[in-house]
Amino acid sequence: MEGKQVKVNPNWTVAALLLSLFMAALDQTIVATAMPTIVGEFGGYKQMVWVFSAYMIASVVVTPIFGKLSDMYGRKRFFLLGLGIFLISSMLCGLANNMTQLILFRALQGIGGGAIMPLCFAVIFDIFPPEKRGKMNGLLGSVFGVSSVFGPMAGAFFTDKLDWRWIFYINLPIGIIACTLFIVFFKEAGNKRKQTVDWLGAGLLAATILSLMFALEMGGTTYGWGSLQIIGLLAGFIVFLALFLVVERKAANPIVATNLFRNKVFTISQLGSFCYGGIMIAGMTYIPIFVQGVYGGSASSAGQTLTPMMVGVVASSLIGGRFVGKFMFRNIMLVSIAILFISLFLLSTITADTERWMLTIYMVFVGLGIGVNFVVFNMSTLHGVGSDYKGAAASMIIFFRTIGSALGITIFGVIQTSRMKENIAGIVEDPTMAEQLGDPQALLQPAIRVMFTPEQLQAMTSGLANSIAHVFQWAILLPAVALVLVLMMGRARIEKTDQRPESSPVQH
Repeated sequence: MEGKQVKVNPNWTVAALLLSLFMAALDQTIVATAMPTIVGEFGGYKQMVWVFSAYMIASVVVTPIFGKLSDMYGRKRFFLLGLGIFLISSMLCGLANNMTQLILFRALQGIGGGAIMPLCFAVIFDIFPPEKRGKMNGLLGSVFGVSSVFGPMAGAFFTDKLDWRWIFYINLPIGIIACTLFIVFFKEAGNKRKQTVDWLGAGLLAATILSLMFALEMGGTTYGWGSLQIIGLLAGFIVFLALFLVVERKAANPIVATNLFRNKVFTISQLGSFCYGGIMIAGMTYIPIFVQGVYGGSASSAGQTLTPMMVGVVASSLIGGRFVGKFMFRNIMLVSIAILFISLFLLSTITADTERWMLTIYMVFVGLGIGVNFVVFNMSTLHGVGSDYKGAAASMIIFFRTIGSALGITIFGVIQTSRMKENIAGIVEDPTMAEQLGDPQALLQPAIRVMFTPEQLQAMTSGLANSIAHVFQWAILLPAVALVLVLMMGRARIEKTDQRPESSPVQH
């Protein structure tokens, strides 16, 4: 279908995709619960963040490259390659003997995950006709919500009842089943055309992304934003990006076809996905901090606060999948944006006196607003795109969503820290302690909380609540930008037929 000659059993192929996507998505949430135990065994508390960052950075770097290679040489070989890398690295993570090994193996795992995620969606577009793709995308999109709910619980179970290493070993049986199903039930004809890989473009793209991601990860933490290291990384990002764009315009078979961005709906989808990535990371980061720091809840209860949000994401993804074939992309996204405006406004009013049940309701609405973007933007990004470019286009939507999350958490972190420092300026006289408490994580530590009187602690928790509400006040700008973008989508909707030539990036 769609220019790719495939023979499949759709039900078993979708089962393989769901298992693979669940495994990759689960690995981004299951690790967090086990980290205190891992740090207790290995040490290396200051390196802990890189267990997460290594995975994300590696995944972002390879996602567009795998998407393009699958367009050139077929989905199956690169999907199985990604699955194989993921399984091998999962086993290595379980066998790690120190924090450095674990971080390196997590980076390798990110490479596998960077292939699995975009190719799951690309295969759906290969094997299903347009009228069924919405439901299938809704099903795949719901996996992210399910994994976010199940991940922390599974991590706690394996850590407490078995061994933390099983958070990685559990991937092996799931992955082997998925791999077997995909090999048996997905048959794809090879591409016989002689093609050349744009290795220079791939290298420059990797250098561009690495420069940006390392700057975002280390800026304000490992190094100051004005340090030579961060300035150098940001300068490198600009230089590599400029070189990448020059090379891609001249390449015979570019990794990222710049002509795709002439397609208005494609470009709007990338930018919209970027905005939604920022919205989602704001909720996932600051609501747990609010629960722990203001309500005094445990880390596990803070994580459970996200469950209503993720239930909303799952419901919204499934509902969106039902409606995306019946309405214009713009109309569905306008409902989503309206829900996000209301929910983010409500979150911007939270205080230390906000009832827990009210916070739960706000989170459900945030999830309902976010979930549909996994369906609509995944569909709209391929609107008017030739079948030889669908893998690259599908990978770009994940790429922009991830970059939006990475940039969002950096900007929101600066906003929150700045407001928090203002709020505690009159409470804590010691400048060193005031600087430390600017980090919201500091107030979550029992050893820090016992250092203050009840009155001081109440004042600081009120300041923390205010700083988090301030984050959501700024976050309202993201659905505002998304609104402007969505209004420019026009009357675009799912195409019932595909008459574009394979070799054309966009419909003319």
